[in-house]
Amino acid sequence: MGDQEILARRFEEHRGQLRAVAYRMLGSLSEAEDAVQEAWLRLTRTDADAIDNLAAWLTTVTGRICLDLLRTRTSRREEPMEETFVPDPVLRPLTRTDPEQEALEADSVGLALLVVLETLEPDERLAFVLHDLFAVPFDDIAPIVERTPAATRQLASRARRRVQGATPSTEADLGRQRQVLDAFLAASRGGDFDALVAVLHPDVVLRVDSGALVRGGAVSKVVHGARTVAAQALTFSQYAGSARLVLVNGTVGVANAPEGRPLSVMGVTIADGRITHMYILADTERLERLDLPAVLAD
Repeated sequence: MGDQEILARRFEEHRGQLRAVAYRMLGSLSEAEDAVQEAWLRLTRTDADAIDNLAAWLTTVTGRICLDLLRTRTSRREEPMEETFVPDPVLRPLTRTDPEQEALEADSVGLALLVVLETLEPDERLAFVLHDLFAVPFDDIAPIVERTPAATRQLASRARRRVQGATPSTEADLGRQRQVLDAFLAASRGGDFDALVAVLHPDVVLRVDSGALVRGGAVSKVVHGARTVAAQALTFSQYAGSARLVLVNGTVGVANAPEGRPLSVMGVTIADGRITHMYILADTERLERLDLPAVLAD
């Protein structure tokens, strides 16, 4: 076995961790894959024998690549991030045999957290993700953001306060999540407005990301309140018959791909038996990259 093949095998041992870092940093599965590939290319141009801790080196390099991408996004963006933006979801089939195991295998970071992370400045996001989610020491993060460890600690602290204040809590039990979403789908399929209102929190927030090109009733939007959200759900109730439960970032959600045509993915947060937040990705171009038919067929 050649040196390059050995190095490639060592890198593959860390690919999952690097992908998780990049996904939390970027909120995009395709960009996360690109960042991990760039980390591999940088490793091949480095004297690997001089690296004492390959996992730490790869994690910080991936973080630096993602930070550069976030800074580029920020510099190109003339206006703040659209409040309708929904990050790429991580999908898994919801099996009847062992849904708990499926949840363990799914990406554990929720869409709600990713939405909040999008509101952070790039340096804040890096400090929070690397330190709070992956336990990277501030001494290792500081050179990436070109600050002292103390200043880097402050970045993470500021980000942590924003995350804790804005990320909604959700029901952890998969069985109870499924009961709520079964009730939501049954009400949608039956056109039962009152039943829909009953399963929604009075202050529910619906966020729909249909992409930049969609207009009309399916346009990207943020909708507040149980009755308004229920009315919105009934508007699209003709699609409820083909909707199926799946795991969306480790919690029960809904995916819809009638006749193999990707239509939408919905993640939710649930509290006290009612839906408090709904995150719908209906951007066809992004949905096609998720391969919904394969997930639903499993």
